[in-house]
Amino acid sequence: MRAAVLLPLALAACVALPEYRDTDVPISSMATFEPAKYAGTWFEIASFPVPFQSGCRNTTATYTAAPDGTLDILNACDTDDGREQIGGTARLDGPGRLKIRLDGVPFAADYWVLWVDTDYRTAVVGTPAGRSGWILNREPTIPADRLKAARDILAFNGYDLTQLQITTQEAP
Repeated sequence: MRAAVLLPLALAACVALPEYRDTDVPISSMATFEPAKYAGTWFEIASFPVPFQSGCRNTTATYTAAPDGTLDILNACDTDDGREQIGGTARLDGPGRLKIRLDGVPFAADYWVLWVDTDYRTAVVGTPAGRSGWILNREPTIPADRLKAARDILAFNGYDLTQLQITTQEAP
């Protein structure tokens, strides 16, 4: 399978991915992150290119709060071959820091929530290694002010915005 859904697999496996972030710049996760508010469906608005996302469009991530405090995950995208998806879980590993474990994958990957707006409508996610990053939104389109704020957060955390690519979100 390819798709954004395989990002944690590739990161954990140390696949030779480009680094989109200056790792000399400190990265910070959101100290006031609330996993229960993060639950629900997020549309990928933009991301840094990674091989396993090649050809993806209509990329989404759905998080469901589980009774044990973890989040169940269903990541999906459309490709020319159809809808691809993979499930897994995320557990809190520090303020705004999640460890993602996908079904059938024996290891977990870092997933840091760098910022979420007050109403949990827009989120910015990255990794300390800077090999990936995303702008997510509750709707398939994002208002210009929140897109600017999300881009500013990526830049503040050392990401090279010239390599950020808008994700195609087609109407159903």
